[in-house]
Amino acid sequence: MSKYDKVLLKLLNTSSTITYQEISYLLGKLGYRESQKGKTSGSRVAFINREEKHIIRLHKPHPGNELKTYVKREIILELKDKKLI
Repeated sequence: MSKYDKVLLKLLNTSSTITYQEISYLLGKLGYRESQKGKTSGSRVAFINREEKHIIRLHKPHPGNELKTYVKREIILELKDKKLI
């Protein structure tokens, strides 16, 4: 099983946790690039897929590194909507 497959399973498994680095890796493999515009963007990040003309916006988790459950759900819905997973 590849790293991509393992991270995708972690995302889709509702009882597991996923880190920001793992979701960044997964979105990168799906054609998204991280964009953090401006000095005042703080923890706000956009993942942009120019090919699909799609943006996924989220906040970097803090003080920890694990994404909240609602953020996981939103990412899953966005990716399923675009038929990327």
